[in-house]
Amino acid sequence: MSPVSPQCPRTVASRSSVLLRRCSRFSPRARMRSTFWLMMLFTPSTSRCRSRTRSLPPGASACARHRLGPARRRRAGRGAEETAAATPAPEEPPVPCGAPPGGRPPGRARRLLGFEPRELASWGRLVRLLHRPRDPAALGAFRAAFGLLMALDVPQERGLARLDHRYLDGLEVCRFPLLPGLRPLPLDWMYLVYGVMLLGALGIMVGFCYRLSTLAFLGPYWYLLLLDKTTWNNHSYLYGLLAFQLALVGADRYWSIDGLLRPQKRNAHVPLWNYTLLRAQIFIVYFIAGLKKLDADWVGGYSMSSLGRHWLFAPFRLVLSEEMTSLLVVHGGGLALDLSAGFLLFFDATRPLALVFVTYFHCMNSQLFSIGMFSYTMLASSGLFCDASWPRRLCARCPRWLRGGLPSTEPPRHSPDCHYGEGGAGGARGGLRPRQHLAAAFTLLYVAEQLFLPYSHFITQGYNNWTNGLYGYSWDMMVHSRFHQHVKITYRDGLTGEVGYLKPGVFTQSRRWKDHADMLKQYSTCLSAILPRYNISQPQIYFDIWVSINDRFQQRLVDPRVDLVRAEWSPWRRTPWLLPLLLELSPWRERLQELESGLDGHTDVVFIADFPGLHLENFVSEDLGNTSLRVLRGEVLVELVEQRRNHSLREGEGLQVPPGEYHKVHTVSPEPSCYMYTYVNTTALALEKNLTRLQELRERVQNGTETEPLPPELWPILGEPLAAGAPTDPVVAAFLRRQRRLEELGRRREASLGQRLHRFLRRKYYLFRRSALMTLISLRNLALGRPPLEQLAQEVAFANWRGEEEEGARPEGEGQAPPEL
Repeated sequence: MSPVSPQCPRTVASRSSVLLRRCSRFSPRARMRSTFWLMMLFTPSTSRCRSRTRSLPPGASACARHRLGPARRRRAGRGAEETAAATPAPEEPPVPCGAPPGGRPPGRARRLLGFEPRELASWGRLVRLLHRPRDPAALGAFRAAFGLLMALDVPQERGLARLDHRYLDGLEVCRFPLLPGLRPLPLDWMYLVYGVMLLGALGIMVGFCYRLSTLAFLGPYWYLLLLDKTTWNNHSYLYGLLAFQLALVGADRYWSIDGLLRPQKRNAHVPLWNYTLLRAQIFIVYFIAGLKKLDADWVGGYSMSSLGRHWLFAPFRLVLSEEMTSLLVVHGGGLALDLSAGFLLFFDATRPLALVFVTYFHCMNSQLFSIGMFSYTMLASSGLFCDASWPRRLCARCPRWLRGGLPSTEPPRHSPDCHYGEGGAGGARGGLRPRQHLAAAFTLLYVAEQLFLPYSHFITQGYNNWTNGLYGYSWDMMVHSRFHQHVKITYRDGLTGEVGYLKPGVFTQSRRWKDHADMLKQYSTCLSAILPRYNISQPQIYFDIWVSINDRFQQRLVDPRVDLVRAEWSPWRRTPWLLPLLLELSPWRERLQELESGLDGHTDVVFIADFPGLHLENFVSEDLGNTSLRVLRGEVLVELVEQRRNHSLREGEGLQVPPGEYHKVHTVSPEPSCYMYTYVNTTALALEKNLTRLQELRERVQNGTETEPLPPELWPILGEPLAAGAPTDPVVAAFLRRQRRLEELGRRREASLGQRLHRFLRRKYYLFRRSALMTLISLRNLALGRPPLEQLAQEVAFANWRGEEEEGARPEGEGQAPPEL
């Protein structure tokens, strides 16, 4: 824009013609002088106005300059120079930043994409484009939000509140690091690591010692992430990537303590690649997640088939059935949003609609899944796609009395990191520095790497199972759901041949190992090192894991005949002892749903598929009466172990399985066999009937229709104490426990919004309180040494105190005061 307000062309032309006619009677030389001064007075010239307004106070026009006398012009020039030294440079006109030269209006490509195609024609032009100056306001707002969310994440999902349960010194537990030599530090040092990470997140939030804070957060975060693969998920991986990117960009130039301490950094432009890097990362998260949802299971509605029952989808169930809600809203809507969200956020015309949809989407996800700060982080990242000055404009709309504590609303300053073109004032002009070439190359390589990594599973084949790669960096969010029916761990003594069984999950703190071959290998190696302490020499470990993925048959994941202690595994080769997913049986899912829907409410069913040459060993509890086995495909041989009898069954044939006995189902057909168990839990059914009778009896007594007196053992159902010497009926105890649960659920459902908020804040308060106290105890131990065991136990008990919640759970007669230090 020109500093001089443009005049209407028709007004200039009419006034000029009138004056020229009046001057026509003068001599030719006089007419030339008159024409020159007329053009100077009425034709706006950007360069001339700039030269004349440099000596004026800010906001003064060139025409006002002509109305000043010589002395006043000199005083105005001196005042303008003094003011310019303390005033930030005004926003540079768009022409030096890559706009069409010559003042031409921007083309369609620039209006749509923000740049012209010719700016990508050569490497130099691309580097200039990526270093175009941009307002740092949106970047600073995202930095503050990300730091706050990570500070809240450290005690919760990162596990600071329960750190002593995971890394207690001397704890005999199997761990699953990505790198074999990675080990946890002693407990007090682990608290120090978490403390450094928390301080780093707070430093990122306020922008204090920004580079050091990002490193303080980034180092411990990736150490903890690589230390335990069982905690890997997509959003935890995303947090690490965003922290890495924030360590490279100039996110501390707006609303930061560093900006207050270092004026040259305060409110300075940032190059465009700062925004490009973060926007590309968020775009990849959305778009790759959408591409992964093109999987047949997701499109068919099998991935999250039970999600349509959630109360959040109740409005959709008013017009759609539960099945159609799951198929169209959950699966179809999720696919459409992930594929389109990145594009809709990028373009100005569709961004308001995109903000509405992604906000609704992430708010729903925060209620549907336990995913920590992920939904709020994605909401905060949406602001990166908006105009970079939106926080500045938002603060400018606030009342004046409130602006003192808000970020600056002044235009950003020039920065030496940006490129302003040949005619730009300040910053880089014309030539490009090596650092700018390096930043542009890094941006392109990083985006290419992030596009390639989700599809790099052909390289790391050892991590491929029924799904590709380690769950956490492929953006295949919620595409696969699993249900484990049966897990058996068998050990064999290598010297004596003794065979025994281990409880699934023994010596572990996670359940993720059941789905990944690399973790099963680590688990078996760890067990082989622990079992010799329990007089088991040279142990051999065998796993028999049955799992259903996306409503398929229950089938084996690994070969139960392979000793995993001595089995081969490499991250670069396919795992030979991993059994394939029976994809040819996927069309059976519709029939399985039909068979299951035809059962009554008390009958359960399990669908099994097994490989030729293998057998299933099963025990039917006496509680499961009327258990039957029916073959759906192939041929099986049922061996009744105690009766020493065999039954051969073909497709469509069935057998009543005796309860309280072991039996084996051998697959003898050349193709995989499919069969189903149907059973009724007679014990649970009888208990439910007894509880119903007690409920009816209680209602009759309360409304006065019951004439006979209650026996003493039934008095507790009315809230009366048990008679002295009367035995406790287990059915009555179960009834009372169920009534307490129902009453608690009723209180929570009927609680007001204020009560729910109070309960939520109270729970978070005690979680953060324990995190802070346990961290202080550990730091004291590092600095001064550990105190006596009794004092340490009292300090931990004080950290564990939860106020009234714990007092209500204590037996009567116990003290209700918190433990004293």
